[in-house]
Amino acid sequence: MSLLGLINKWAALGRIVKHQQINLKKRWSTMQILAFGFAFLILLGSVLLWLPISNRNHESIPFLNALFTATSATCVTGLVVYDTWTQFSGLGQAVILLLIQIGGLGFIAVAIMFSLTLGKRIGLYERSLLTEVVSSLQIGGIVRLVRRMLIGTALFEVLGAALLGLRFIPLFGMGRGLWFSIFHSVSAFCNAGFDLMGVNNPHSSLTAFVDDPLVILVIAMLIIVGGISFVVWNDLIEVRFSLRKILLQTRIVLFSTFFLLLAGTLAFLLLEKNNVLSSMNSGTRILAAFFQSVTPRTAGFNSLDITSLSSGGEFITILLMFIGAAPGSTGGGIKVTTLVVIGAALIASIRNRSDVTIWHFRLNSETLQRAFTGAALYLMMVTVGIIVLCAEGQSLSDSIFECFSAIGTVGLTTGITTTLSPLSRIVLIVLMYAGRIGSMTVFLAVTKSVKNGALKNPVGKVIVG
Repeated sequence: MSLLGLINKWAALGRIVKHQQINLKKRWSTMQILAFGFAFLILLGSVLLWLPISNRNHESIPFLNALFTATSATCVTGLVVYDTWTQFSGLGQAVILLLIQIGGLGFIAVAIMFSLTLGKRIGLYERSLLTEVVSSLQIGGIVRLVRRMLIGTALFEVLGAALLGLRFIPLFGMGRGLWFSIFHSVSAFCNAGFDLMGVNNPHSSLTAFVDDPLVILVIAMLIIVGGISFVVWNDLIEVRFSLRKILLQTRIVLFSTFFLLLAGTLAFLLLEKNNVLSSMNSGTRILAAFFQSVTPRTAGFNSLDITSLSSGGEFITILLMFIGAAPGSTGGGIKVTTLVVIGAALIASIRNRSDVTIWHFRLNSETLQRAFTGAALYLMMVTVGIIVLCAEGQSLSDSIFECFSAIGTVGLTTGITTTLSPLSRIVLIVLMYAGRIGSMTVFLAVTKSVKNGALKNPVGKVIVG
């Protein structure tokens, strides 16, 4: 064969490979890439945590427990079947931290970061994926947004680690104190809730620091900053923090976040004043109530004993877990924007108005449909989970709390995760996974889209209400 013929064959092969790559992109939707990408990352983390070298006793743990831990870390939840410090070695803790960081930022954003570092061009397809990952309103400027996201994440986590080091290094020594500072800073910013405080008392979280303003406020601020979303921070930077120029999305997130923090703090002060807060002085009481209003919105740390909360306090915690953080953030829940949109739609319906408006902006039907559908799917999955846990012998109250904590990627627990049956753990794994990538993403990834035809079915009248 001549050299020219060989070159032609290689060129033809190159065209075939490129054609197959294009077809692959067409066959795999954005939702499927996100869903299966997270699943692969979880599976890889499970294998690493299952290895004997990742555990202090140098013995492999049951693979289902490794899968549960990897899912909780990747989905930045914080539910655990083992105390992180007492069970996992330094390598295991590092694997968990890496899963938290990648899961919090989104694996696609991390992959794009390496591409940018290597100087590779980011194509239109990759930009569309990034738009879904960070819940951006537009594809334009998405690479600049991701750069700011990665730089901002590094700055906040380094600052958080430095401040926590002021407390942890004197307590635990230079090496361990530095590692604790980095671990908890990343875990807090990514709203993961994993901790290493089992060094003092297993599964104690931050209860030993309930009266420590430095630790509690630094962790709380990292949770809030991570839960507001990168899109909001980018908008604030673009308008130079002028509240009159911010987008509607930013305005909703900021005002709803402020309201939930204030209302949550007041609610816990009122409901727990004669219970878990009764033995504290006024300053510690306010600090504890504030932190308890922050952490249920997908963080998972706790400075109070969750099992000691009153029925009212437990209900408020579940409600905050259900609402969650902002879209495109490291948090979960139905999202604060979904809550506001549903609330605006209900008000418009009560007032018999055809248009749903927020701050004089009219919402389109697609936004309304997505909000109600997402919330309905969320509640449907939680209901199924509660039924399974109850069938497996758990109480109704514990089942409700654990399922909302799992799908809200919160990580707070009444303490039953260590005793759950294999089926119950699988249910919580599914809920954590769906809560991180979004319940709608899960359903869209496994269902086939059907295009509406030119012909439409006749209208049927149904009486509701």
